[in-house]
Amino acid sequence: MIFVRVKGGLGNQMFQYAAGRALALETGQWLALDLRHYGRAREHGYGLDQFALGDVVVDEALLPPLLRERPIAYIAAQLMRRHPQVSRERSLGFDPAIAGIGGAAWLEGYFQSERYFEAHADVVRAELTPARPPDPQNARWLAEIAAEPRAVSLHVRRGDYVRNAKFAAHHGTCTPAYYDRALAYVTEQIGAAPVIYVFSDDPEWVRANMQLPCDVRVVGHNDASRNVEDLRLMSACRHHIIANSSFSWWGAWLNPRRDKVVAAPAMWFADPTSVNPDIWARGWQRIEG
Repeated sequence: MIFVRVKGGLGNQMFQYAAGRALALETGQWLALDLRHYGRAREHGYGLDQFALGDVVVDEALLPPLLRERPIAYIAAQLMRRHPQVSRERSLGFDPAIAGIGGAAWLEGYFQSERYFEAHADVVRAELTPARPPDPQNARWLAEIAAEPRAVSLHVRRGDYVRNAKFAAHHGTCTPAYYDRALAYVTEQIGAAPVIYVFSDDPEWVRANMQLPCDVRVVGHNDASRNVEDLRLMSACRHHIIANSSFSWWGAWLNPRRDKVVAAPAMWFADPTSVNPDIWARGWQRIEG
């Protein structure tokens, strides 16, 4: 069995699921999700239950104890070969040792690269589709976006990237220059003035501060408890301008169109010591800013 420790916000959870699911498919095993991270008070809640996941087990009795919480029990279990070996990603980029696992394993990491699951992209997209239909308000937005051939999603990530000093220093936020250059690139590529659908965890800030020379429609009605609806609407757009955020990464990646244009920030982390050379999906354009 492939065990994956799930942690972080929805975008991170999706990366962890996708990597684990692909490895389970490659090795002919079941995937088990370790959800104990969400047993304590966290800023982000568990969100994968909103999707139509594949062959997944969620049963704490099957899971090995965490090294940092019960190290003696874990070592004893290892010696008795009662639990699989822990496999941690060795860097922020793609780790071939993880992708090359052939037997049971317990995975810990973020796995932020499509290289882990590109071979099973169709399965991952199907399973990371919201399980429930949209409510009437989101259905109206979805119909509008589907009917607009120039629809471009644009994501502005603020939230903990702004209010949490540690996150701000590590992640940073995309600059106005980035959005200007990304918009110019997308406009040139599609050969028409885009219709921008802006998604943000701070829509009021966007309305007050973001000025773009095109038709802009702020999608601000879904709160954090309904972020999967924003993800559905994002992925319905034809093209994408993403932030340095795993959430809008997935909004763009879940769009299956082969002719989509995706602009992504060339600087993913503000902290120069944090580098993931594999964060950008195939065909995406890196934009300085």
